[in-house]
Amino acid sequence: MENIPMIPLPESIRRFRLPDYETIPDVGLYLEQTTKYITDRLAPLPTLTITNSMIGNYVKRGLIANPVKKQYNRDQIAYLIFIVVAKSVLSLEDIQLLIDLQKNSYDKKTAYQYFCNEFENVLQTVFGLKDTVDAIGMDNTQEKQMLRNTIITVAHKIYLDLCFSAIHAGAGHQDNAT
Repeated sequence: MENIPMIPLPESIRRFRLPDYETIPDVGLYLEQTTKYITDRLAPLPTLTITNSMIGNYVKRGLIANPVKKQYNRDQIAYLIFIVVAKSVLSLEDIQLLIDLQKNSYDKKTAYQYFCNEFENVLQTVFGLKDTVDAIGMDNTQEKQMLRNTIITVAHKIYLDLCFSAIHAGAGHQDNAT
């Protein structure tokens, strides 16, 4: 077996930031606009996807509130961003449990900002942009540990998915060259 080629760090990972809570549109986005907004923000992480039908399913399951006049607000979009990230490693039932735990602990803005900071923190560590995961926040609850471990798992999955994609692309290129 040949040596595995070094996987270049995508520049998009280096610059990746989730939108701050205050910058998420709160004017009410229609379904297609909501899907596009989230897809555009998560584009550097190609394994994290969302579709119109997925959003409809999350509404039906009660993971997010029903849209008002067919429009999604900031809180719904923030929850959808979290759901898209978490669904790559958790069941929808476990995601619902994490959301319920969050609702009993922190307001939506605080919880979302913590999630963003932790996700970016862990992603940078997993991709080797820094040596250790920073401590974020002041308390150390089981809920916070569960969220951090979910994020760590997602970050490692994103890393592996990108590595395997690069290896497959390189193997296809080598096969065509012979």
